[in-house]
Amino acid sequence: MTTATTATSAGTAADYTATRYLKPAKATNAFNEFVLKLTKLGVSVLGSRVLSVRGRKSGELRSVPVNLLKLDGERYLVAPRGVTQWVRNLRVAGEGQLRVGRRTETFTYTELADAEKPEILRAYLKRWKFEVGVFFDGVDAKASDEKLLEIAPGYPIFKIA
Repeated sequence: MTTATTATSAGTAADYTATRYLKPAKATNAFNEFVLKLTKLGVSVLGSRVLSVRGRKSGELRSVPVNLLKLDGERYLVAPRGVTQWVRNLRVAGEGQLRVGRRTETFTYTELADAEKPEILRAYLKRWKFEVGVFFDGVDAKASDEKLLEIAPGYPIFKIA
């Protein structure tokens, strides 16, 4: 079971969604390790990549599997669990690496404003709802723009440069 946590116990709904984080269950960690290993071997699972980012405290490279969304000639990383460690590290580091097999690409990014997120969230849910739908509390690709805008603060999105 996943649980939502927030930096403050009392606050507005906007505070909650802006600091939204869903901790992965043990089964999810096992699945992520499996996808991570396959992707490192060069087998991209529906667009998976290994994201590596320097730890903001340790300075060590940290790796996690992510889904790279390609939409209208642009590429995006969406954090379906909210403000995860990789999100925090990426914000501090300013760059990361995406890897499939032996091919590694260093990238910079622009973090999207909430108003820019509905179209990206919709496309992400269309592509990976079976995998990440549980992190969207019943919201799916058919949701209205208003609903997607309402949940947008809880889902960091990075446009890859």
